Amino acid sequence: MALDSQLLEILACPDDKGPLLYFEDEGALYNPRLKRRYAIRDDIPIMLVDEAETVSDAEHARLVAKAEADGIQPTFAE
Repeated sequence: MALDSQLLEILACPDDKGPLLYFEDEGALYNPRLKRRYAIRDDIPIMLVDEAETVSDAEHARLVAKAEADGIQPTFAE
């Protein structure tokens, strides 16, 4: 199940307060500025810095390329 569009409009990284990229098919929200991925479990975003995964440079490149190819937009405009 996809996250509610109204929820997505207000979701921000808890660390830098910036927008996130939502990868519905991977069940994750991603902050490309900090290379940090937040899991979504049972349709609930886990927005805790301590539980976020810092991704490698290769994974960052993959996620950014996927967002561009799939037209994934940030959760809100800065």
